[in-house]
Order: sequence, then C-alpha cells, then structure tokens
Amino acid sequence: MTQGRTIALFGASLLTLAATSAFARQASQDEPAAPTPATADAEDAGDDIVVTGTRTAGRTRLDSASPVDVLSGASLQRQGTTELATALATVAPSINFPRPSANDATDAIRPATLRGLAPDQTLVLINGIRGHSSANLNTNGTVGRGSSAVDLNTVPTSALDRVEVLRDGASAQYGSDAIAGVVNLRLREARSGGGAGVTYGFYDTRVDTANNRRSVTGEPVVTATAWQGFGFGSDGFVTVSGEYTKRQPTNRADIDRRVTPNRVTGRYGDPEVEQYTGFVNAGTSLTDNVSLYAFGGYQDRDTRSAAFPRNANAQTALAGYANGFLPLINTKTKDINSAVGLRGAFGGYDVDLSFSYGRNTVDFRTLNSANYAYGAATPRNFYDGQVAYDQYVAGLDVTRKFDIFQSLNVAFGIEGRREGYKITPGEPASYGYPTTGATGAAPGAQGFGGFNPANAIERGRRSGSIYADVEAQLTDRLLVGLAGRGEQYSDFGSTATGKLSARYDVTDWFALRGTASTGFRAPSLQQQYFTQIASVVTNGAPVLTGTFPSVSPVGTALGGLPLEPEKSTSLSVGTVLRSGGFDLTVDAYRIHIRNQIGLSENISAATAGSAAVATQIRNLLAATNTGANAARFFINGLASTAQGIDAVAHYRTRTETAGTFDFTVAGNINKVDVTRVPTSTATLDPAPTLFARSRILTLEQGTPGEKVTGTVDWSLDRLGALARVTYYGNVNQPGTTPAGDVQTGGRAITDLELRYSGAKGAQLGIGVSNLFDVYPRATPAANNSTGVLGFPYYSPFGFNGRYLYVRAGLNW
Repeated sequence: MTQGRTIALFGASLLTLAATSAFARQASQDEPAAPTPATADAEDAGDDIVVTGTRTAGRTRLDSASPVDVLSGASLQRQGTTELATALATVAPSINFPRPSANDATDAIRPATLRGLAPDQTLVLINGIRGHSSANLNTNGTVGRGSSAVDLNTVPTSALDRVEVLRDGASAQYGSDAIAGVVNLRLREARSGGGAGVTYGFYDTRVDTANNRRSVTGEPVVTATAWQGFGFGSDGFVTVSGEYTKRQPTNRADIDRRVTPNRVTGRYGDPEVEQYTGFVNAGTSLTDNVSLYAFGGYQDRDTRSAAFPRNANAQTALAGYANGFLPLINTKTKDINSAVGLRGAFGGYDVDLSFSYGRNTVDFRTLNSANYAYGAATPRNFYDGQVAYDQYVAGLDVTRKFDIFQSLNVAFGIEGRREGYKITPGEPASYGYPTTGATGAAPGAQGFGGFNPANAIERGRRSGSIYADVEAQLTDRLLVGLAGRGEQYSDFGSTATGKLSARYDVTDWFALRGTASTGFRAPSLQQQYFTQIASVVTNGAPVLTGTFPSVSPVGTALGGLPLEPEKSTSLSVGTVLRSGGFDLTVDAYRIHIRNQIGLSENISAATAGSAAVATQIRNLLAATNTGANAARFFINGLASTAQGIDAVAHYRTRTETAGTFDFTVAGNINKVDVTRVPTSTATLDPAPTLFARSRILTLEQGTPGEKVTGTVDWSLDRLGALARVTYYGNVNQPGTTPAGDVQTGGRAITDLELRYSGAKGAQLGIGVSNLFDVYPRATPAANNSTGVLGFPYYSPFGFNGRYLYVRAGLNW
C-alpha cells in the first residue's frame, strides 16, 4: 500500500467515526465522556487522568499539550499474547516489536521501537520512576542494532493497571533517552480482590517458504497468572502479581539445499522459553501528610534459541558430530526492579523523595556445540560468561500550585544516578585453545563463543541532574508549559535541554497543541565498554568478528574516538477534537537527531579498499590473538530525521438492548531519512567505510512507514467480543547490495476474540491471532543459501502464522 493510499484510508476511517458522533448525541443525552483508547467496558475505562508528560495533577489525556496514549490493562490482556511488548505493539500504532531469530541473545531480549527510532531512544518508567536497561547489547544485524534498551517483557501485563505512552520528546522533563518519547508502566493498586487464570495457545499454520510447503500444528505456549490485593489500615494496600510462562520453540526455516536429501536443518522462529515473574506494589499513609510507597519485581527467564546449523564436514566429524549439529544459545536472565519513596505536603509544597535499584544479568551458555580447536576432546556444552548492568537512582521532586493566572503549577527537582556494567569471562573451553593437542582451527564454541579474560571489565559512572518545570493556564483557553534540565556525567561532561509546550482550546470541542524541545541520550556503558569475539553471519557465512571499545587499540586504529551524547530537536503540532462519545487526536512531528551513535560495519581485509590496507587490517587483528577476522566499534556522527503523523480516533456508544460498542482507528505514518554518516578518522588510506548501505537502510526502512489499526470491541453484560485488523506497511531487511534485500510486503493481520467475563466470577476467552494465516514474503532462495532464514526477521508482526488460544480464570 502506498503512503497516499494509507492517508486516504486514514482519512476515510476518521471521517466515518466523526459522522457517527452525531448519532452518539442522539443515542444518549447523558453519555459519559470518552474513555481511554483500546478499552471497551465501563469498568475498564476508569478516568483518563495522566501523570506522564505533565506534573500538573488532574490533567487528562485529551487536555494535555503533548500526545499521550492511555492503554488499559484489560486491553493489553485481551489478546493471544501474554508478552507486554507484543501487546503494546498490537494496540499502539507508533510502537513496533519485531521478533528477530538466529541473532544470539537478541532472540531472548527483543527491543521495541517508538516512531521508528532506536530502542534506546525511548525512556521507560515504572510508576514514574526510571527503569533500567538490559545488560545485553544488540550487536547483530537486527532492528535496533547497537542498542541496549529496557526489556519491556520483564513486567507482566497482569501486574499493570495501565500503560501511558508519551509520544513526544521529553528529555527536559525526564532526562536521557526520552528522544522518541516515554513509556510509563503503572502498576495495579488494589486493597482487595484478586484473580487467577491460565492462557493456552498453539499454532495452526501453513508454512510456505521459497523451497518448501508444510503444515504445522502445535508449538504450544502456556501462561499462568495470579494477583491478589491486600488492605491494611485506613488506606494501605499491597498488590501481589505473579506469572509463569512455558513456550515451546517455533520453526519457520526453509529446507537446506546443501544436504542430501534436502531437509530442514535449522531452527528459525521464537525461542524456547521458561519464565517466572513476580511483582509487588504497595503504599500507605504514615501520617496525615506523609505516605510511603514501594514496588519490587523479579524475573527469571531461561531462553534457548538456535544458531546456524553446522553441516557435516571433517571438523564436525572430529568433534563427534558425524551428521553435523545445531548449536543452541542458552541465555539465562535475572532481572530486578525495585523502588521505595515518601510523598508528603510540607508548607504548601508536594514533595516526593524516591530511591530505586535495578539490575539485569545475562548468563550465556552454548549447548550441543563444539570448539573445533579441541578436536575430539571438545566439550559439548559451554559456559560463556555473564554481562551485568545495575542502576541506582535517587530523586527529589517538588511541586506547588499557585493561584496565579487561571492556575500556575511549578515543579523542580534533582536526581542522582549511578550505573555499573560488568563482563565476566566464561570457561576456557568456550573461547580458547586446549593446553595440549590443539588442532589449529579457530577457537571458541561454535554458534556463540565465550567471553575471554581480555574481555573482562567492570566500569561505572555517576550523573546528576536538576530540572524546573512550569505549566501556566494563562486564560480559560491558553495553556503554556516550559521545562529545562541540566545534567552532569562523570564520563563525558554536561548537557542541557529545554521544552516549550502550548495548547489553545478554540472551542470546548476543538483544540490546537504543539511542542518544541531539545533532547539527548547519553552513550550507554554497554556501548562504551562491550567487547567480544563472536561468529557473525555475513552474506550467509559465519565470520569470527570482534566488537571492540571505540578507544581500544583496535578501535582507535580504525578511527574510533571517545563516545559523546546524541542530541535531538523535536517539533510537534496537533489537534484535539471531542464531541459526546467521540474523540480524535492528530499530531504531526519532526525529530532531528545529530551525533547519533552507531555500530560500525564489520571491517576486515576482505572489505579493504586496497591490498596494502588489507594487510594492515590483517596484521591489526592478528595482534589481538583472538582469531578474529573482522572488527567493529561504536562511533558518533550519524544524523537522521524522523517525521510523520499520529492519529487516534475513538467512538463509544451504549445502547439499551444491544450493549456497548467501542470503535478505535489509530495509525502512524512515519518516514526516517539518514542525512549524514560518520567518516573515518583512521590513518589507513583508503580509510574503511564505517556505515554502509545495509546500516543506513535499516534505519530508514527497517520499521513500517505506515501502520493502521482498527478495533471494534463489544460488550453486553458478561459477554464480549473484539475484532481487530492491523495493517503494516512494507519493511526492507536490507542486504549489502540491492540484490540482497528482502521485503516483507504490506500485510494486514486480523485478530478475533470472544469472552465471558465480569468483575467477579468465572472468566473465559477464546480467540485467534492472525486469523487468515498471513506471513511476510518468504526470503528468496538466492538470499538463503543455508535455508535457515525462511522469512525476514525484520517483520513487524513476526512470522509464525495463525495462533489459536483459550483463556480461563476466576476473579474474586
């Protein structure tokens, strides 16, 4: 679908909903105000007061100067998936969540994107407090390559009351990372009641790859959830939530034409997962003026994904695999989220003092593999080491409302943050040569080589910030906001950001709004210090590649420099229209990012511009004594511009006999242009290319240019039904040349669900995701010599096919 046709579809849908608003006023003179998008039942809607993007109490999403989506916990749970990131991407058009496969730990810790920007350019909050990023760094050729982002799937949907998505630059309000926007996960608060349930699903699909057709029924997923609210005192609460997930792997690989007879030798799809998650959210008054709050969460996730198969040859036979083998990459992640704070009123000021701690560790194991350097003495399973990241944040926020103009809200505060990053090496067999009897082959576990002692590192940094935020209701119709923030980092210095926002209510039913802001993102410790030697599949063949810090001897020789923060400038302008049960928001935006950080090309002798340079690169890599045949590092210097339109139209009507109908049409049109790429400062002549075609096109075409979702949600007493169609524009998974590109094609995914539910009692749902068994275009055989990559892993809706599920539970 062309962008023009998408805009036409968008416009027609919005006009249809606008026309129906007249019927809404006729159908019910006392109809309530429109609830949040993606909710249907009155008990799910609640009020739509938001705390993200504003520090003024009582502001609603339709009264804000910035666009905010409010997604209820119910809307996130009324789907086949129990993954938070997948659920968010289904109901929020500006969020995308591709499902990479055969990409090491990125298969297990998958990053989400907002407005087509990098995953680490979106700030994630939990109850308004900064979340911590994953210790894992995405180094392979996926969407989000080079990023280390917050793992949204560490928070179960059963623990959430709602999610607020601020689609606007907000670094001046919240600090580093909020270039694309902010996702605020608001935990459930309950003094009583509870629930428990089980969701079971499986795939029933026809897999049509370039060289094979087969049917698959099975690959089940089971998720059990429970939550309970406890009350104490006059207002104290403790809400406990738990979730267990067991997912079998999926396989959508094509046949391998290198083996006889031709057959599927790879495993390509969702990894095998076993996961336990628990969350506690609590609060109580200590005095008439002071209250205490706290939350804590822990997750243990065991994931097993597959690397590329090693077909039979002399090395596999010597290692004891006469028929070849399929290495498995086993990542075990442990994640902690915690915070405690005090809120109180002192001398007319509302004060919030908080302290939070987060930690993420990833342990790597390679199973069913071999280290060829060991020959027949090779182990089969290897411990590859660990990466760990932790974060302490202490913050003080002060607000006060003054009776100046119509109202004046003043907020200011300080924040201190300490971050730590550590790499622990694996066992010697995972990365090195045996003490005796080495075969001369390249060392390291096949599929994923371990961290060696030279990779071991432990680094930390501290940062402090101060901010001021003013919102003034100058007249009944004019709202103006101004925010400024200064931050100081121990490793690269200081930076300052600002934001101006305004809103003018032309009438009671129509308003104009706009913002202008500057933003920044500090280079992560993972980007500054990660180092590893690993097999990277390049043009279908594994190449032992080293990722080196930019200031390491290898990095500096190839043009690396100390990393600096990314800077951004954001502009947005929009409208808000509401009438009865109908509301419509349309917001256009432009985000320009400069000095952006990227992971360089894999530089090797084969990519050198001359024989002399090839020799220098070969000698440079040989001096590392790692066996690496290519090198890469992080570098500043990219510049890009994202511009587009977000629109959300919502209409809700109640009838006396037919129940309540909730209609939502939401869409995002987005275009990213890379306007500058870094040039090498290396002494090599000719200098190696640092950022080439596939990296540029991943940023420009790696997420859909158009995404439109239409949802109808109906409820009558305890019965309900939902139908959703989501259109994804074409995505390009680029190759090093145009011949290597793999297009997903524009696709529409249809979801249906029937349910029986109420505030209390039995809960039952049955549904199907991807009703018509839609896949992206198959990877052409010419671009899939191993047969592994059956479909492009850039696909924004995955590539697993039709999924059937049933959900049963009990609320009390």
